[in-house]
Amino acid sequence: MSDSTKSFTVMATRLMPEAVETRFRAEFDARPNDDDTTLDREALIARAEGCRGIIGCSTEKFDAETIAGLPSSVEILSTFSVGCDHIDLEAAKARGLVVTNTPDVLTDATADTTILCLLGAARMAQNAEAVLRRGEWGRWSPRGMLGTDMTGKRLGIVGMGRIGQGVARRARGFGMEVMYHNRRELPADRTEGATFMADSMAMLPRCDFLALTCPLTPETHHWLNAERIARLPDGAVVANTARGPVVEDDALIAALESGKLAAAGLDVFTGEPKLDPRYLDLPNAFLLPHIGSATVETRNAMGFRCLDNMAAHAAGADYPSRVV
Repeated sequence: MSDSTKSFTVMATRLMPEAVETRFRAEFDARPNDDDTTLDREALIARAEGCRGIIGCSTEKFDAETIAGLPSSVEILSTFSVGCDHIDLEAAKARGLVVTNTPDVLTDATADTTILCLLGAARMAQNAEAVLRRGEWGRWSPRGMLGTDMTGKRLGIVGMGRIGQGVARRARGFGMEVMYHNRRELPADRTEGATFMADSMAMLPRCDFLALTCPLTPETHHWLNAERIARLPDGAVVANTARGPVVEDDALIAALESGKLAAAGLDVFTGEPKLDPRYLDLPNAFLLPHIGSATVETRNAMGFRCLDNMAAHAAGADYPSRVV
C-alpha cells in the first residue's frame, strides 16, 4: 500500500474473491459492490461518479455509449478477464481511457476446462449422470452409455494462444495427434508438437476432436457454422471454451440432433447466462456454466492482476498487462 493507491478511488462492479476484496479495501479508496448487485448502464455510470478507476467484468458491457457516459474522473478500466469483447476498445482509446486485462494467469484452469469439455462430451458424462440421478440406471449393458475414446485420436485447435497451447500440452497425455489453425504460425518451441494448418478447411476433415480457444473477433464470429461442421468427420466431438458467439447455435444443434457430431462440450454460450434452451434437451451436449477460470487460485490471480494494473496506473508505473 502507498499514498498513491490509498487515495485512489476505485469502483468494483462485482464482488470479488475474499482475498482480492481484502487487498482491494486495504490498498485503495475502495467502492465495492458488497451485495454483488447487477449494474445496468445507468447504475454503473452513477456509481462511478468521483472514481478514477473501475474494476469491471465481462458481465458489464462497456460499449461506446457507456464509455461516453462515464464521469470525466475515470482514467482506467481494469477488466477481470482476458477477453475484451465486452469493451469498445476504439471508444476507450478515443476517450483516452486506459484498459487493462488479466492474461497468463488463467491459462491452466481454462485449458483444464477445455479438456474437461472434450472428455465429458466424448464419454457422454452429462447424460450418464442424469440417468443416475433420475434413478434410471439398470443393469450393466455391453451396449449401454457408449462414448468414444480420446486416446490416439486427432485433435484440431482453433486459436493457438496461451490457452490453445495449454490444451495441446495436455492432449499429448492422451497420445493425440494435434493440429492447430491460427492467424499465424508459431515458433516451434511454442507449438507443443502441434502441426500448423494455415487452411482451416483442410484441417477440419482430419479432426476427430475440435477445440475452440480463439478470441471473439469479427473474423471468428460464428466461425463454427454449417459449412465448417460439414467438413468435420461424422461422429466428431467439439468443445467451445472461447466465447459463445464463435459457434452458430442453429448449425451446432442441428448437427448434434442429426448425429453428424457425436457430442459437444460447451462452457460458453451466446447471450449467457441465458442460452438456447434446445441445448438442455440434447443428451449429447455436455454443458457447463462458464467455469473456465473458476478455481480459487485462478480467480485470486485474476483479481490481483486487476489490482496490480490499478496500482501501476496510480503510481505512474508500467502496467503488467495493458490493452489500450
